[in-house]
Amino acid sequence: MSTAIVCGATGILGREIVSLLASNPQKWKTIHALSRSKKDDYPSNVIHNHIDLLHSAEEMAAELKDVSAEYVFFAAYMEQATEAENWKVNGDMLQNFLNALTFTGATKSLKRILLVTGCKHYGVHLGRPKLPMLESDPWLTDQSVYPPNFYYRQQNILHDFCKENPHIGWNVTYPNDVIGFAHGNFMNLASGLGIYAAVSKELGQKLAFPGAERFYSGFDCFTSSKLHAEFCEWVVLEEKARNQAFNVVNGDVQAWEDMWPRLARRFGMEVDAGQFQQEVDMKLGAKVEMNETPPIKIWEKELGLEGRVKRNVLSQRVSMVKWAQQEEVKKAWERLAEREGLQKDGLEKGTWKFVDFELGRDFDCVVSMSKAREYGWSGYQDSWKAFSDVFGELEAAKVLPKTH
Repeated sequence: MSTAIVCGATGILGREIVSLLASNPQKWKTIHALSRSKKDDYPSNVIHNHIDLLHSAEEMAAELKDVSAEYVFFAAYMEQATEAENWKVNGDMLQNFLNALTFTGATKSLKRILLVTGCKHYGVHLGRPKLPMLESDPWLTDQSVYPPNFYYRQQNILHDFCKENPHIGWNVTYPNDVIGFAHGNFMNLASGLGIYAAVSKELGQKLAFPGAERFYSGFDCFTSSKLHAEFCEWVVLEEKARNQAFNVVNGDVQAWEDMWPRLARRFGMEVDAGQFQQEVDMKLGAKVEMNETPPIKIWEKELGLEGRVKRNVLSQRVSMVKWAQQEEVKKAWERLAEREGLQKDGLEKGTWKFVDFELGRDFDCVVSMSKAREYGWSGYQDSWKAFSDVFGELEAAKVLPKTH
């Protein structure tokens, strides 16, 4: 039987890793779920250990003095105001955590460390990437053109640590647009879309796509948090996948023109048939320029796109940030929350800037799973089903009104 440490155990991705491993006590004897607070009830093979990743390595070592395992899953993340701060804070968290394991002697039993990152690795937050995104694509390290990317620092920290401890292997995952649920965590598209749909219905409106018309018919790849957990378990136990980074997406390619009508039906609504016919009211709409140099710029000569690469723009027909601040929206949510017994601060806690980014892009996001397939991974998840399942979890948690 194996043992594991999951860092960031209350996050959307970390929570699912804990849940999956805990479901098989014959295979996973002990799972140490590390977080600052405990938000879930755990089965007997899960031990919750308090840790504050903002502490020094010495302080963390004291918190981890009785914690050791064969496998580490590092899924912790703390969003900061700037990329420079992300570089420092999230990089320091990983470095100090690994140093703490050295101080406690826990490294002696370690076999593999898995780091969870994301497709921000490819610069999707900066503009159009080369498609499909491949693990072999070069990193965007020219800081005269691109802001610092903390995923690069974290990966270098992990690589260096495993070189110093050659008995320990590493893996990195690159999920994209995660579909999942965690208590108190609104940093997911499902909760934002669900609240938007529920309030629109309460206001007697049809469901209108708030993002960019270009992205409505564009392509995107999603990652089910449950499928990602299955991949994480598979990859750390697969010897030939040692010291490799992998894209992890569901395996389908989706467009909102297919899923938006499904979303409307899921909430007992109709799509606004003329949603793109009206002029955008900039009192509610928004446009934000992305990085001056999109990631695909470094490929333009090789791909025959010289002179054709333009700066990308995030645009919303209705900015979710502005929408959530409207008095009629606030009052509609108050009525819903009171009538349905929902979490009253759901609208306030919604990560609306994140939803604006997810729906406002003017470029496709297609992620290749070829490398994982070549290594033997065969997992698949229908993205709409993943959304629908998470809506059910959000209903059960009283984040959304029950529609099914």
